[in-house]
Amino acid sequence: MGDLRKSNLPGKILYGLVVVGGGLLMALPFIWMAVSSLKTETELMMTPPSFFPREPVTENYILVMRDLPFLLFYRNTVIVTLMRSISQIVCCSMAAFAFAKIRFPGRNVIFLGLLAVLMVPHQMILVPNYIIMRSLGLSNTLLAVALPGMFSAFGMFLLRQFYLTLPDEFLDAGKIDGCTHFGIFARLYFPLTQAAVMALLIFTVMYSWNDFIWPLIISSSDRTRVLSVGIALLQGQSRIYYNQIMAGAVMATLPVIVLFISLQRYFVQGIALTGVKG
Repeated sequence: MGDLRKSNLPGKILYGLVVVGGGLLMALPFIWMAVSSLKTETELMMTPPSFFPREPVTENYILVMRDLPFLLFYRNTVIVTLMRSISQIVCCSMAAFAFAKIRFPGRNVIFLGLLAVLMVPHQMILVPNYIIMRSLGLSNTLLAVALPGMFSAFGMFLLRQFYLTLPDEFLDAGKIDGCTHFGIFARLYFPLTQAAVMALLIFTVMYSWNDFIWPLIISSSDRTRVLSVGIALLQGQSRIYYNQIMAGAVMATLPVIVLFISLQRYFVQGIALTGVKG
């Protein structure tokens, strides 16, 4: 047994080095962003560039908070993200349960139609969405920013794959006990989908937090702007403050990183389980 462990030691060391190296490579852009936010504008533009700041400064963070209503942008981003996340979990879960466990006329046709939405480029629906929001009188509101992202065919498909792995006997047992379809969903099936729901939650938060084009189009004042649009305001017509942009990006990225680290276990488990049965 001891010889077997020793023979596996070089492979484990190599595996560990590859994992650590890959992790550092993936983290390098964020590390570069973080160290650049601590540099002066002169040092940031030096040639050749230096990786670590010679004299770290925190002035960039102060300037971002002074020049922009950053806390307002943060609040707007959190509100939009919460609206989208809660709506996606509720709507996608119910739709996924229906397509996976309930037989009704046209189920497969409707499901394929929803999947076809995934093939439509996001840019193609920007103008129709804008016209709809304007006709409803929702332009320049947080509801208009959040509404197009409150349901997604991808989220429905992701959760449907998970529901297909759950036994149909739960459905039969619920019917025998007199539960409605909604009662069976809420009491029996939904509590078992924690891992898949957490995976969808991470996807939704990351998409909503980084969404730029739609909030830029539908928002016309600081009252409804989100972080991605607000940070872009640091790019002037004749000058770009890269060090301040880096500082704003660091403050905007930290909550998403903390969320991902906190829910990483559920994320990996949810992605793995949703691919078990198609």
